[in-house]
This record gives sequence, structure tokens and C-alpha cells, in this order.
Amino acid sequence: MAWLVLIVSGVLEAVWATALGKSEGLSKLLPSIVFVAALGASMGGLAWAMRTLPVGTSYAVWVGIGAALTVAYAMATGTEAVSLLKVLLLGGLVGCIVGLKLAH
Repeated sequence: MAWLVLIVSGVLEAVWATALGKSEGLSKLLPSIVFVAALGASMGGLAWAMRTLPVGTSYAVWVGIGAALTVAYAMATGTEAVSLLKVLLLGGLVGCIVGLKLAH
């Protein structure tokens, strides 16, 4: 169960990071509300997962999922350029996240 909570928390990290960017310095109300809500849920889930999973592994998986999804979303929406190198590197990042799970 801790792994599922950690994965959902990583997804929520991508949500809050994207919302923070869209909030324009917390000056837009709706993205700011999404940012605060997703941030709280993401951090809460990370904290809960860390009760049973190692801190280093938990943090690396959480950050990795959030970073990979944030970049993938930005590329999918056209706010960040897509390149073969970026896609390969994101694939490597996801592979490392899976590797951390398998090594646990």
C-alpha cells in the first residue's frame, strides 16, 4: 500500500509543479488553489509512505515520478520542446524509478 500511495504522491507532485507554473507567482486564483491542494496531498502521501519505506528510496521515487510527468506534460502540451534525447533521458529516469522499486 505504501508504494501505491508513494506513486500517487509523485503524480500529485507533477500536478502541483505544473499548477505553480500556471499560477504566475500565485497571482492566479484557480492554479494557486490547485497548487496548494496538490502540494498538501503530495507531501502528506510522501510522509505517510516514508513511515514504512526507506527515506532515500521514497524521496528519489517521488521526485523522479514528479519530474518525469512534469516534463512529459510540458512536452505534450507544447510548452517545452520535444527531442529524441529528452524522451530517451526520461525513459532512463523511469527505468531508474522502476529499478529502485525492484531493488527494495
